[in-house]
Amino acid sequence: MAQFFTDHPVFAWVVSILIALAGVLAITQLPIAQYPSVAPPSISISAAYAGASAEIVQETVTSVIEQQLTGIDNLQYMTSASSSSGDSTITLYFLPGTNADTAQVQVQNKVQLATPSLPSTVQQQGVSVQKAARNMMMICGFSSGDGKMDQYALGNYLSANVLGPLRRIPGVGEAQLFGSEYSMRIWLDPNKLNNYSLTAVDVNNAVSAQNTQVPVGQIGDQPAVGGQELNIPLKVQSTLKTVVEFENIFLKVNTDGSTVRLKDVARVELGGQSYSSFAFSDGKPAALFGIKLSPSANALSTATAVKAKVKELSQYFPHKIDVAYAMDTSVSSRYRSRKSSRHSSRPFYLFSWFAISSCKTSGRRSSPRLLFPWRCLEPLQASMRSVTRSTC
Repeated sequence: MAQFFTDHPVFAWVVSILIALAGVLAITQLPIAQYPSVAPPSISISAAYAGASAEIVQETVTSVIEQQLTGIDNLQYMTSASSSSGDSTITLYFLPGTNADTAQVQVQNKVQLATPSLPSTVQQQGVSVQKAARNMMMICGFSSGDGKMDQYALGNYLSANVLGPLRRIPGVGEAQLFGSEYSMRIWLDPNKLNNYSLTAVDVNNAVSAQNTQVPVGQIGDQPAVGGQELNIPLKVQSTLKTVVEFENIFLKVNTDGSTVRLKDVARVELGGQSYSSFAFSDGKPAALFGIKLSPSANALSTATAVKAKVKELSQYFPHKIDVAYAMDTSVSSRYRSRKSSRHSSRPFYLFSWFAISSCKTSGRRSSPRLLFPWRCLEPLQASMRSVTRSTC
């Protein structure tokens, strides 16, 4: 076989170049799942301590969780951040090739060990452990087209109706809200608290005790008396929802029968859960959300699915809402994909040219007739002729 290719150098050139062209064509059709994983898998831990400063969050939340994150397999390094808005974020990076699902389970087990040492407020809100890429793939903004919804109404609608379906899309690692949803705000007046001999702790205890869901049981439940024919489940409204209901919370009952309510020492209003960030779209208040990819997910298919889901949900919006994509990294990838497919026909022309060249070559001392008309290949034609003459 070696002697055959030595005696037929032109044929050897053609076979070698055809093999290289076949590899180039295979690369354009290779799915993303077949490429090696370059970015290391990462697991993010998120917690919120409302009202705490960055130093308190670092001491009571971030450092407590970090102390338990030891002994995890293939852990490379970790980074943490504590913000003045009470948010704590810890990101763990693992060696390439690590199973993200196994790493998430191990991190979740370590977080469970640190949960009892966290403040009660953090425990009630929960600590989330998610696997997602570090960078945002897409950022989308919702703004009210008719001005009937402010940024808090938009953020509340996104959190309740949009982010849930988006998180269930295959390929979405995390859907993060850049805004604030509705929350009942209680602004205490320290002078009035002092006049009634009350503290902020008394107000907090009263709100927690009177704003809770209590099961009251059933009428006629087992064991029932003889002749009992009815079984009626009882349902009472114990969770407060409106501003008036919160204003009427009892804080103190005096010996003369007079009472002190929450509205006597505080101002109650329905506002935003956080006032640390603001977003605008075309000069109008807006609420943003970001999409992060899950490990080994396809950015193009995920972005297409997210946009299709947003378009599907847009028909259920209560008011006119404008949707704008502030950032979409899949656009450049889609452009490169279209560009590569537009030029993918050139290797087929090269294939035809080399096939014709090999068919027109006969005998050991004949030079190949290069019929391809591109001028850019004239140096290659000349080099092939010189190699053929020197060999023969």
